Amino acid sequence: MSHFSTLRTKITEAEILKSSLKDLGIEVKTNADVRGYNGQRVRADIVAVLDGEYDLGWSHNTDGSFDLIADLWGVAKKHNQTELINSINQKYAVTKTLSEIKRPELQNANVKLVLHR
Repeated sequence: MSHFSTLRTKITEAEILKSSLKDLGIEVKTNADVRGYNGQRVRADIVAVLDGEYDLGWSHNTDGSFDLIADLWGVAKKHNQTELINSINQKYAVTKTLSEIKRPELQNANVKLVLHR
């Protein structure tokens, strides 16, 4: 029986996800195995290699979005999974927004970015 859960995300940009993970100090692998309970592994397009025996992975869907794949119970043994996933999602959202602002058609737009904690 697999211990892996698959969760739908709003992540659509692989490069922004990878740079966000690296900015958070997390090692990133592509086309690698996500480690789970008792040595179980599942393949993912992007893998966040975490301290301990468990990882987070993202697999690309045909609609352009990514699913998060992880043994969430295992991740929670060493990490606060809610804080970890929220920090990844927040970093991704900020990085994606900043990359959108830099697009040529927005160069002269007056954009104000407000972050709430």
